[in-house]
Amino acid sequence: MTERILHVATNVSHYDDPSHPTGLWLSELVHAWAAFEEHGFEQTIVSPEGGTVPLEPRSLKFPSYDKASKAWHADPERMALLEHTDSPESIESGDYDAIYFTGGHAVMYDFPDSEGLQRITREIWEQGGIVSSVCHGYCGLLNTRLSDGNLLVEGRKVTGFAWQEEVLARVDKLVPYNAEEEMKKRGALYEKAKLPLVSYAIADGKLVTGQNPGSAKETARKVADLL
Repeated sequence: MTERILHVATNVSHYDDPSHPTGLWLSELVHAWAAFEEHGFEQTIVSPEGGTVPLEPRSLKFPSYDKASKAWHADPERMALLEHTDSPESIESGDYDAIYFTGGHAVMYDFPDSEGLQRITREIWEQGGIVSSVCHGYCGLLNTRLSDGNLLVEGRKVTGFAWQEEVLARVDKLVPYNAEEEMKKRGALYEKAKLPLVSYAIADGKLVTGQNPGSAKETARKVADLL
């Protein structure tokens, strides 16, 4: 049986202030997709509402806009995958071995309270599958509860985009909340690299998280190793 990965991407295109666009950080999808593709895994993209996934404009600039991201952006077939994503209602969690939450600041808005995504995440976890995220993707894990009522992240090691990195990215005044702080409030054992914006990923059992855009490949490889 071929392993199957469910990527999660955002439908949100701007911050609270509509004059500031955001969306999927493209390389976080592209680098993980390539790592999973090397293993021959089947891959699907879901979003909270289904349909179109907007791109974060800043992810289409150097250094994030690398050769792999440019190739994806220039490929009509690849881009079509982001125009026609599945909705959570159409996803049978038993069909997937792992879920991978991509980032971009947009996910801070539509990931945390998506009951559809929470259902899929809980079911994949409780069926013995892997739950993973990169960068702001960990916002999708903030409010997910297991069947026993406990938060999935409580007491588990987690990483994701750090507040220090928000400040360095100059969006600390734009973001709707401090994701690092919210994760700690939920009892997660938050970790980060000694230096900002370097690749850092951790696995706590079947929970795999990466800190920032540069961590997507490392995160996906850890997921692949577990599979």
